[in-house]
Amino acid sequence: MENQEQFVQWLRSVAPYIHAFRGKTFVVAFPGELVKAGALPVLAQDLSLLHALGIRVVIVHGSRPQVEEQLALRHVEARFHDGVRITDTAALECAKEAAGELRLDIEAAFSQGLPNTPMAHAAIRIISGNFVTARPVGIIDGVDLELTGVTRKIAYEAIHPILNAGGLVLLSPLGFSPTGEIFNLTMEDVAVNAAVALRADKLIFITETPMIKDMAGADIHELSSHQVDAVLQHDCVPADAAFYLQHAMQACNGGVPRAHIVPFATDGSALLELFTHDGVGTMVSFENLESLRDATIEDVGGILKLIEPYEADGTLVKRGRELIEREIDYFSVIEHDGVIFACAALYPFPAEKMAEMACLIVNPEVQTQGDGERLLKHMENRARAAGLKKLFVLTTRTAHWFLKRGFVPATVDSLPKNRQQMYNWQRKSLVFTKNL
Repeated sequence: MENQEQFVQWLRSVAPYIHAFRGKTFVVAFPGELVKAGALPVLAQDLSLLHALGIRVVIVHGSRPQVEEQLALRHVEARFHDGVRITDTAALECAKEAAGELRLDIEAAFSQGLPNTPMAHAAIRIISGNFVTARPVGIIDGVDLELTGVTRKIAYEAIHPILNAGGLVLLSPLGFSPTGEIFNLTMEDVAVNAAVALRADKLIFITETPMIKDMAGADIHELSSHQVDAVLQHDCVPADAAFYLQHAMQACNGGVPRAHIVPFATDGSALLELFTHDGVGTMVSFENLESLRDATIEDVGGILKLIEPYEADGTLVKRGRELIEREIDYFSVIEHDGVIFACAALYPFPAEKMAEMACLIVNPEVQTQGDGERLLKHMENRARAAGLKKLFVLTTRTAHWFLKRGFVPATVDSLPKNRQQMYNWQRKSLVFTKNL
């Protein structure tokens, strides 16, 4: 930090994240390439900080390069089918050797405690065990993958008490069958199943892949699970990144709210992703296309029915059907079983790189389910996609709601010129803005 004021501002800026993440469960997975690159000590320091902030951390490690090293030392040829390792008895011994060494390296990294280091006074206990039940992949396209397996079950009932007691849990890419067999798994498969079984709040892949970019070369900071499906179908990202995206989408579809893909080449990438607004990686979130979507002309009746009570009591300015029809492209809605129960509109002002969010309404019967925040997030993403930098709202009744979600008070003079001319001085609406 350059000065005291900068430090204080930084600490205050991360406080909302600290409050939001306390008591949450994060599954953090990283490949063997991270360890090979010498980044394990720094990652251990960052994860110990998450632990100190009250976050429950489950770690899943990979071991591909370490297995390759063991195979080379034993002069055993690596065999693959369609990108999946065929694990025979010799390859399994190499996987066991690699996993054992990595487990010891990870335990040693979390045992650091030198004064004047981030690990001072940490005293973290990391627990590993037979938490992963697996089954064989079997025969694919006539090829027997032998001892290559997939996760069958995660012993979440045994993991939760460890997390509740303040310990970290370590999972290796090996699983065990009820008959006592050992199977070689992928780190990504174990991580996804662990996140789903533990009902984790986040799955974080700390990866060897660089920042994921779109076809135009721009960084992709956020995708919904259905957008990931479209990206994968267009085959526009490298194979390694696509593999991570596929598993991130699988986790979100399984109930994990957020999955992050973060390059470990950036120092402190996990912290930057979690505690800064834009992060340094790609976040995948679950969004049901059938429930949250852009409005169509068929939605006009549902929107009118939703907003009419608020027009009657003066919360909203009255809008006629013709106006809603003309402006329907600005609206987004949340629908369930054909019923519109939330809506909002986004009016862009491209010259000032600003947008107005208006008519944010949620049916009173479902106002405690977080749909207002879903709509706000959706509108922020729409504004960002249009290259806009600031969002503003005018309100007479819901000032506190917007203040709690990052908006700050502003004046009429801060509005775009065209919007200033349309300001209703009789209503005296309060103005709030938010940087995107």
